[in-house]
Amino acid sequence: MTTTAVAVEHVSKKFRVYHERNQTLKSAIMRRRRSVHEDFWALDDVTFDIPEGSTFALVGDNGSGKSTLLKCMAKILYPNKGSIAANGKVAALLEVGSGFHPELSGRDNVYLNGSILGMTRPEIDRKFDEIVDFSGVEEFIDQPVKNYSSGMYVRLGFSVAINVDPEILLVDEVLAVGDAAFQDKCAEKFAQFRREGRTVVVVSHSMPQLRAMADQAAWLQHGKLMEVGEAGGVLERYLDSTRGSTRLDEQGRSHWGSAEMVVEDVEVMSSEGPTRPIRSGEDLTIRVHYRVEKPVTDPVIGVGIESTDGTYLWASNTFDHGPKLGTVRGRGYVDCHAPEVAFAPGNYVVITTLTDSTTQHVYDQVRDSARFAVESGKQRWWGGYIHTESRWQAPRHVEVGPA
Repeated sequence: MTTTAVAVEHVSKKFRVYHERNQTLKSAIMRRRRSVHEDFWALDDVTFDIPEGSTFALVGDNGSGKSTLLKCMAKILYPNKGSIAANGKVAALLEVGSGFHPELSGRDNVYLNGSILGMTRPEIDRKFDEIVDFSGVEEFIDQPVKNYSSGMYVRLGFSVAINVDPEILLVDEVLAVGDAAFQDKCAEKFAQFRREGRTVVVVSHSMPQLRAMADQAAWLQHGKLMEVGEAGGVLERYLDSTRGSTRLDEQGRSHWGSAEMVVEDVEVMSSEGPTRPIRSGEDLTIRVHYRVEKPVTDPVIGVGIESTDGTYLWASNTFDHGPKLGTVRGRGYVDCHAPEVAFAPGNYVVITTLTDSTTQHVYDQVRDSARFAVESGKQRWWGGYIHTESRWQAPRHVEVGPA
């Protein structure tokens, strides 16, 4: 059984929103010391478990309750109803420069912030060089942090937080400020945390970042939990909800686009037809069936393949690889042939997109248009997504005898 790192049980949190304040003694007397307000429930009966060792994403629109929930996990805020139980040491990086004193140097703030997060002075002494090296602000470590850029704030604050050696790390949006090199270092650190069985809970609006990092996700909307589960599916359904023209077909698949041309069906076939299993190293055909309401000139049809965990693996389209389709009418289909498929045994998802000739206007996109499985071929499989031929060779050793 999977151990739970954080258990969120029926959590609700409210804030009072004041419409008028008693700014003066006169206004307080006139209103009999009462201000007009209403209760705003930032979280409303939210329940889910975060598995130990996972990278868990909280997603939703602004005001959905993500940051409030993260602050409740960090015990900065306390819920009005329900409870949150964390199984392990928690460190939180919830905003740029949280816990920093602007007049103090970076060096002093490492000690200040480290002590706030529960580190002893000997611990900070031991890890100081590692913290500064990871942050990349060595040159400015003795300068007041009020002179730091927002990116330098983030790097130093994040470096302190991860060196607390937490079992659970809470991160809210701050990584979006770091530069590309720092984000790569953070991604590697998260991967290291996962290898070590630690848990990361992250709030971000960067979908590519979350697709790359997260394996589980929860989607919040107006304080309510909409869905929780495997990250790839939750993130895509959240994205679909932000698109006004999203619709479902009879098979329950989500379509997005202007609908002048739509995907009716997608088949994945081996070289011997749709009924035979697909084997690694053999040919693959993806057949896209479409329907056109009014004639469309030079549409572009594209397909992509993801693993079921949301890792984007491969794509092809008629714009880059031809042919031009000319004017299409009514119903029809096109085939995409991929010889000697390199996918390793496992399960995969097809994304299908129909656009105009510029590829900028989307007629229809179906992110889960078909699923297929790949079985082992002639070569044994040792792991990973891509299965290619390989050959090992050792240099010939020459024994040298006595002269």
